[in-house]
Amino acid sequence: MKAIVYHKYGPPDVLELTEVEKPIPEDNQVLVKIHAASVNYGNLVLLKGEPFLARFAFGLLKPKYSIPGGDIAGRVEAVGKDVKQFQPGDEVFGDLSRCGWGGFAEYVSVPENALALKPANLSFEEAAAVPMAAVTALQALRDKGKIQPGQKVLINGTSGGVGTFAVQIAKSFGAEVTAVCSTRNLTIVRSIGADHAIDYTKEDFTRRAESYDLILAANGYQPISAYKRLLSPNGNYVMVGGSGAQMFQAMAFGPWISMAGSKKMGTILQRQNQKDLVFMKELLESGKVKPVIDRSYKLSEVPEAFRYFAEGHSQGKVVITM
Repeated sequence: MKAIVYHKYGPPDVLELTEVEKPIPEDNQVLVKIHAASVNYGNLVLLKGEPFLARFAFGLLKPKYSIPGGDIAGRVEAVGKDVKQFQPGDEVFGDLSRCGWGGFAEYVSVPENALALKPANLSFEEAAAVPMAAVTALQALRDKGKIQPGQKVLINGTSGGVGTFAVQIAKSFGAEVTAVCSTRNLTIVRSIGADHAIDYTKEDFTRRAESYDLILAANGYQPISAYKRLLSPNGNYVMVGGSGAQMFQAMAFGPWISMAGSKKMGTILQRQNQKDLVFMKELLESGKVKPVIDRSYKLSEVPEAFRYFAEGHSQGKVVITM
C-alpha cells in the first residue's frame, strides 16, 4: 500500500510517499481502508519533534511512529475474531493518536475503540475533519469548562479546526458565544452560529467591560492576567492552544490562580475517547455541528498540506484524500 513515511524529525521535506506492507489486523483490531484523513496540531508536533518534551512520547532521537496521521474516515475491510462493534463494509471515522497513528496511508489496523460509525450525513472528507479537533473542543467546553445553558462564552481563535467546532458545540449547549478572530474570518464565524464577533485587528477584546462565564483560548497570545480580568466570579478559563508563552502561563500559573480564588484557570490535553466520538456523531447527524473545511490535498501532497497548515491561517480543517 502507499503511505507517507518519515524516519527523522524535521520540516515537511522529510515526509516521503512510498510503498509499505499492508497491515494485517490482530484479533482485537479492525482493518480500515482509509478514504480521507486530516491534519492537526498534534501531527505537526509528531513531524517536528517540538516542543522537545513531546519526544518522550513520540521518540527521543527519532520518531517512534513512522507513518503520521491521526484523524481518519474510511470503510472496514476486515475485522479480527474478537471485534464486536464493527463488520466489513461499515463506514467509520476515528482518532489514531493513542494507538500508533498511521492515518496518512491507504490502510490501517486499529483497536475497535479508536473508531465509531461515520455520521450518515457526512462525506468521508467531512468525517475525517472531525475527531481530534471536535473532541478537543468538546472536552474543553463540557468537561473542563463545565459549560451550562445561558452562559456567556468567549472563544479566542475561532477560525481553525478546534475553534470552528468550539463555536458550534458551545451553541449546541445553549451558550451565548462571542468569537474572536481576524477580519477575513468574521463571515465564517458568524455563519457557524457565533452571536457576536470581535475583530482582534481592530479591537483589543481584553479591554472590554464585559465579563464571561467561560473563556476558551484556542489561539493567539494574551496574558493570563487579562483573561482572569474578563472572567465572571466562578468563571472558567481553558487553554487548548496558542503561543508558547500562552501555554506556559496557563500551565504554570493557572493552578495557583485557581487555588487562590473562585475563578478557575487551566489547560486540557485532548484524550481519544470513543464515547465522545459517538457524542459528536450524534451532534453532526442532528445538524447542530458541521465541519468547516479549508483545503483538500491528495496523499502525495501531504508535505504541501503540512506547509500550508504550519502557516497558521487555515479557515477550518485541512483534509487529505486518498
